[in-house]
Amino acid sequence: MSTSDPEFRARFEQMGRFFMGTSDVHIAMARLVQKLEELQIPYAICGGMAVNAHGHERTTTDVDVLLTPEGLAQFKEGALGRGWVEKFPGSRGVHDAESRVSVRFLLTGEVPGDGTNHGVVFSDPVTVAVDHGGAQYVSLGTLVEMKLASGLTALDRPGDLGDVIQLIRKNRLGEHFADALHPYVRPKYRELWGYAQRPNDLPE
Repeated sequence: MSTSDPEFRARFEQMGRFFMGTSDVHIAMARLVQKLEELQIPYAICGGMAVNAHGHERTTTDVDVLLTPEGLAQFKEGALGRGWVEKFPGSRGVHDAESRVSVRFLLTGEVPGDGTNHGVVFSDPVTVAVDHGGAQYVSLGTLVEMKLASGLTALDRPGDLGDVIQLIRKNRLGEHFADALHPYVRPKYRELWGYAQRPNDLPE
């Protein structure tokens, strides 16, 4: 794709806006947070936006949010048709009506990755949320655990393990950090921790 191509220029501009915190994704997330708090729905931002909040700056095109099933039902009742639309009738995911940014809801009790249950499940957002810049994000430990569980089972999501390596580096996490994680993901954490000590190396 040529650098003079309009689509390339638009993507490049959006990337610049992302790192300035003014992208469509940031605006959509801010609107979503405002609505969730207005409706008094417990939530925790996860996914790429949480990765950024915890120190590893990279772009993302959507917003992932942890809710309880009751919270999702409450959001749909109070927000659909008022700035958000379902991706399709009955869909869990929604779009911001203004920007068309995609919002994906993860629900308490469900399993990261391909759905195979190895003991790691999404927690109640109340128990894992931490405040960052006025919004609620999953804690660093929870984010690392979710990314590891996803990367171990969803082979089409290698970026999750790459995120863990960068989070280890950016937060200077020690090998002992594994002790606070679910036993299923501890060996993978220790393996990636080893890679993180060698800045030029990435796992095959």
